[in-house]
Amino acid sequence: MRDWFPKLPSYTAFVQRLNKVDDIFASLLTIIQQEQEANDTEQAWLIDSFPVALAKQGHRFKAKVAPELADADYCATKKLYFYGVRVHVVARRQAGILPCPEYIGVTRASEYDGKVFDYIRPVLQGNELYGDKAYQRPDAKEVERQQNLKVLTPVKKQKGQKYLEPRDQWLSTAVSRVRQPIETLFGWIEEKTGIECAD
Repeated sequence: MRDWFPKLPSYTAFVQRLNKVDDIFASLLTIIQQEQEANDTEQAWLIDSFPVALAKQGHRFKAKVAPELADADYCATKKLYFYGVRVHVVARRQAGILPCPEYIGVTRASEYDGKVFDYIRPVLQGNELYGDKAYQRPDAKEVERQQNLKVLTPVKKQKGQKYLEPRDQWLSTAVSRVRQPIETLFGWIEEKTGIECAD
């Protein structure tokens, strides 16, 4: 948005001015989101979460930072035991660029992705939603019927099943490709902020 503010003053003066108009930003973001929704009615949703580790591995047992919000859990994607929080993101898919986050929330590390999805699902009307296996819900058909929201996730192997059927493998690959931009968004956030390792 640099072109919106071509004559920015010094950083200190700019921050002071921002603090005076901070109430306006919530309304501005609402307007931007409404414009985005009006233009992208057929866009797909992407959903995922990433860990923010306040303490890792053995140190997680002694951690005392933010006990009202943080706790210990395991992140299978990163093969990491940690004490901290999870950041959950629902974003609109955009062709050729990073997805546009619509909802961002922070929960305890142990808060299951599917449970968080149940909280936010009612506001996600229409379109398709792509998530990983954690977002598979037993009532997916009912959600699709009531909300016109089709939840697409990779197919899980059944107990004792060695290989997926070819059509299930194809669906899983297709869903993973569509979901890739949200993983790229998380990588970009980590590169710019280093947030995933806050210890």
